[in-house]
Amino acid sequence: MGDGALGFWKALVEVLPEARHQRCWVHKIANVLNALPKSAQPGAKKAQQEIYSAEDREHALKAITAFGKTCGAKFPKAVKKITDDVDELLAFYDFPAEHWIHLRTTNPIESTFATVRLRTKVTRGPGSAAAALAMVFKLLESAQARWRAVNAPHLIALVRAGVRFERGLLVERPKATAA
Repeated sequence: MGDGALGFWKALVEVLPEARHQRCWVHKIANVLNALPKSAQPGAKKAQQEIYSAEDREHALKAITAFGKTCGAKFPKAVKKITDDVDELLAFYDFPAEHWIHLRTTNPIESTFATVRLRTKVTRGPGSAAAALAMVFKLLESAQARWRAVNAPHLIALVRAGVRFERGLLVERPKATAA
């Protein structure tokens, strides 16, 4: 998951070429809304929510098409922000449905590090590498008490093993035909 830090994704591909990219919907919604006048923002926000909360990829694609038809003529830049990143925005549909809520946004990670940013901005840096590491450790230790557990943790092993999911459901292997 990421907010479009393309340098990070390029580096990730070098280390983990099979890794999938999921764009953060919270960041994407903010970027799209910034490309619209205030009067059009409530409708556009609702349309984007229909995309990322669709029951499956096919319905999400239909919602993207509807968003394009509704906003495309007046606000092509806003629509392009969605249509240019469709694969990365809808990648979460290839994982267990129980995990979708966790995969759509990077906000839990960012809210934890907002404190780090605030503290390092006020002090104009962490001081030393050891101080930075200690601060991050203590913040993560504190934050983990408030983090929500991953839904269906038993499915993580299947995801890591490369098992396929379609529409959020496990795809069973086809039965071998007797020879």
